[in-house]
Amino acid sequence: MMNREILRLALPSIIANITVPIVGMVDIAVAGHLDVGAATCIGGISIGSMLFDLLYWNFGFLRAGTGGLTAQAFGRGDMRECARSLCRGVGLALLIATAILAIQIPFTRLAFLVVDCTPEVRGYALEYFFIRVWAAPATLSLMTFRGWFVGMQDTVSSMWTDFIVNGVNIAGSVILALGIGRWGGLGFSGVALGTVLAQYSGLAYAVGVTAVRYRRVFSGFTTDEARSSFTGSEMRGFFSMNIDLFMRSLGFILIYIGFTTISARFGDIMLASSAIMMKLLMIFSYFTDGFAYAGQALAGRFIGAGDAASLRSCVREIFIWSMAVAAAFMLIYWTSGVPMLRVMTSDVQVIDACRQFIPWLILMPPLGCAAFTWDGIYEGATASKAMRNAMLASAACFFFAWTAGKNILDSTTVETGTERYRALAIHILLGAYFMHLLVRTVWLTLSYKKSIKIN
Repeated sequence: MMNREILRLALPSIIANITVPIVGMVDIAVAGHLDVGAATCIGGISIGSMLFDLLYWNFGFLRAGTGGLTAQAFGRGDMRECARSLCRGVGLALLIATAILAIQIPFTRLAFLVVDCTPEVRGYALEYFFIRVWAAPATLSLMTFRGWFVGMQDTVSSMWTDFIVNGVNIAGSVILALGIGRWGGLGFSGVALGTVLAQYSGLAYAVGVTAVRYRRVFSGFTTDEARSSFTGSEMRGFFSMNIDLFMRSLGFILIYIGFTTISARFGDIMLASSAIMMKLLMIFSYFTDGFAYAGQALAGRFIGAGDAASLRSCVREIFIWSMAVAAAFMLIYWTSGVPMLRVMTSDVQVIDACRQFIPWLILMPPLGCAAFTWDGIYEGATASKAMRNAMLASAACFFFAWTAGKNILDSTTVETGTERYRALAIHILLGAYFMHLLVRTVWLTLSYKKSIKIN
């Protein structure tokens, strides 16, 4: 019975998540096949995407916080609080989006004070950013809707929302960038425009589903009641938890920005190679995230219902499923690493550079599995302090490992600036990334009994 419930929640998320890495690969593949320089275009999308991650990942609490609180309210049978959770999340999302649109120019100027890349890559990154930023209201609102659907034990609606977003993104980016028929397309800017179109398409679908499928949840839900969602103890608890999750997001974004900006120091080929490797590394996480979302929904529900036995059973069975996925992906990366590279780009230099980093792909599943799975369970339990502390500690370890490794490399006889030096530096960077995964896994495992419990 528990396994059936886990699969009911996990499979729609996994199916939807399959399209997520495809979107990233299509964006890079489109850029990699433009006639203006594959490595430069790929680097531009990598830096441009990093700028959005710097913004959006900080607000991942809109999904995690809304999902956990909604799941617990669902477990208690409190549909009014479920409705208020969505109102709080969407209201906060729109407020944040307005602020992002207002600061977009100073934000990019500040970002490029620390982002080191070639002028050509910077030009493409800014072009990508200033187009895609207008999707901010839709992107942030969709974070809330996705979390709310999961909290309502409805990963199917979340799945179809992702299908709409990712499907429109893929088709829109290809058509707008490369053209169709006699129309030659818009070139590089078409990739960003496809993303904007996709986000608003997904938001329209999510609002429509909520209005039709959940009309009973919002039946009699007045404007005054919507306003009350932003006051009282629930709102204080919402903000307290989200401050912790915001700090956690800062730790994660520091790692991601560090990874991208450090790799950019070693030339466009290494930057493009690092971007491709990160996309391939994340394919596994999108599958594991399906079970993490199931863990969020079920852990929150069982905690809300006060069912300790089901909570323990849920955690045990979700980890069994996640470990099975990890074993499968070790085999996939081992046998299909090079063909995956060829899908990402036709640039021979980039493919040759990436080949030496393939062994890191095989290490990703066993090291990352527990970290990703724990994230979902902790989100459902709204155990935000432990998540915050684990991420901040792992971020510190990432930068320590990189600094120590780079110092060791510089003390060797390998000549700075050579191809071998650049490759070894990227190996050290990947090792630092895996160190952060290991720290997260150990921290969250040791904190489980203390942090996740039914009062």
